[in-house]
Amino acid sequence: MTAELTRIAETAAPDAAAASAPNQSPVRRSGAHPLTPSTGAIVIGGDYRGLGIVRSLGRQGIPVWVLYDEHRLATRSRYAKERAVWPEGSDDVHTRYLRYLCATYHLDGWALFPTADETAAYVARQHEQLAEHFTLTTAPWEQFRWAYDKRLSNDLADSLGISHPRTWRPAGRAELATLDVIFPAILKPAYKTTLNQFTMAKAWPVNSHAELIEKYDEACAFTTPESIMVQEIIPGGGESQLSFAALADQGAVVASITARRTRQYPMDFGRASTFVETIEDEEVADEGRRLIAATRLTGLVEVEFKRDPRTTRLHLLDINPRIWGWHTLGERAGVDFSYLMWRQAFRLPVTEVQARPGVRWIRGMTDFPTVVKELIGRRLSPDDYLRSIRPPVERAVLALDDPLPAVIEVPLALRLIARRGAV
Repeated sequence: MTAELTRIAETAAPDAAAASAPNQSPVRRSGAHPLTPSTGAIVIGGDYRGLGIVRSLGRQGIPVWVLYDEHRLATRSRYAKERAVWPEGSDDVHTRYLRYLCATYHLDGWALFPTADETAAYVARQHEQLAEHFTLTTAPWEQFRWAYDKRLSNDLADSLGISHPRTWRPAGRAELATLDVIFPAILKPAYKTTLNQFTMAKAWPVNSHAELIEKYDEACAFTTPESIMVQEIIPGGGESQLSFAALADQGAVVASITARRTRQYPMDFGRASTFVETIEDEEVADEGRRLIAATRLTGLVEVEFKRDPRTTRLHLLDINPRIWGWHTLGERAGVDFSYLMWRQAFRLPVTEVQARPGVRWIRGMTDFPTVVKELIGRRLSPDDYLRSIRPPVERAVLALDDPLPAVIEVPLALRLIARRGAV
């Protein structure tokens, strides 16, 4: 079956989708699909975030399919019932592909779990069409866009009186040249439509006006000028990086976790967290709840803050309206976000719950080089490191009941690096 699904993904033939259309089930809206013992989930994304969803649902006896791109870690889980390539292409290509899978393999009503900004935004944009065939865990675009587009997120924060780093939004190179930017600063994309050097880096540091112009010209090769933001840098290390993450229902928080993102890779402008610990911080939780309420989002969402050590003021960095990298920390801390999202999507009872503090999460493969660099730079002591990994600790990939992903994580990563280097 896998070979056949791969062939379908590579072609995503309109004729095949059209031929199956008469056999589609009657139109139904998200949440109105019946839940049966055979109803499963489709995880779009094969990295460690997807792996966490696969394990969470699989342990509950829910069948899970993985649609993978260049990341294949989740496909090696014992809880992945089936796997297939996620095709490149437009929204229409993706929707035809999903409709074909639905009709051919009787997946009507299955839950869709996108794991990346791009796939979550796709589901939000195609919400009405996809809801006819699947149970959705992503909010419609009207709510989703306030978190997806960082320009709108900042506008929302302004309306609520919540601080964020000073931000400039030049319309083009000429306007950029006139800005009175405070250095050091960063260039960052307002949203991620595709993966490229600019969007994958999360932020490009700039230390002078000349470097700002140079980096801006380089960024314009990857995205449109109006989507490029210039932002001040809030000082502070991992102790200042804080998050409030939740399962929400029309903006009302149902399940939540407050955390400190102590280490990331790379440490300065990390693409992903490598060591996270649950904490108690009422201000972070309150500001996170206010932002989520204002978006009226339904689904999973992480709100990232940084506390300025000069003023102790919280600054909004990002709102991520999809599963976040360290979500499996919640399961260890008493909040299984993936399974709770599943229950909410099918309108099953979900009890309000908060994660307990003092629990840690590590992604060893990326935390190790971060720790080595911090130890060499004497920004982290051996004793502090050992204290940080004391139990209880949730491993991002290693699991005794599902060991294969941990065994092959490094070989898969090396293969991916080699493939990217060859492009």
